[in-house]
Amino acid sequence: MSEKKMSRNKTYNVLPGTRMGLLTTEYLEKLTEIAREHNIPFFKITSAQRLAIVGHTPETAEKIWQELGQKTGPKKPVGIHYIQACPGIKWCKYGRQDSLGLGEKLEKAFSALSLPAKTKVGISGCPLNCCESYVRDIGVFGKKNGWTLVFGGNGGGCPRIGDIVAENLSDEEVIKMVGKCLDYYRNNARPMERTARFMRRSRIDAFWDYIGVRGKSRY
Repeated sequence: MSEKKMSRNKTYNVLPGTRMGLLTTEYLEKLTEIAREHNIPFFKITSAQRLAIVGHTPETAEKIWQELGQKTGPKKPVGIHYIQACPGIKWCKYGRQDSLGLGEKLEKAFSALSLPAKTKVGISGCPLNCCESYVRDIGVFGKKNGWTLVFGGNGGGCPRIGDIVAENLSDEEVIKMVGKCLDYYRNNARPMERTARFMRRSRIDAFWDYIGVRGKSRY
């Protein structure tokens, strides 16, 4: 078999355990051990702050999952695709709010929720928006007086700046307001319709009425 044909049989696996880009030394040591055992050429940090093991076969993927203490790859409904978060107030001098802490709360509240399409979350601890909160399905960024929530953004092939839903929110208020936004989206969107496309075709007044606030108009 030629090298070119062999390369087409290789694949990669996006792994859990890198929640919001956080890695422990123990996890890194385990990954290094696995890479040496299975001749993994390299790892790839994805734009979602996750880790991809590159250059192995599907059969090897199953072994890797087992060696990491999991039966198979992650099985979850279509929904929250990932939660991206910056270091926040704990680790960054510019941080105004605890982005990692809010990310954990959002993951606990919504990671198992079934939604019409994949949904990306970006949490930035300050208005510099390192996690590009304006172009995520759900975007949150911190200011001195609390969080600003943005909904319906997208940074892909059809970009859209999200709508500002509310400002100066506490963690609990963010969770509650995100829940309302996702309820409206889940009840009204078409199958596989991302939030940006959904918001483009929706009556914005109906959205504001449902979630009970009067957010800022579209850009």
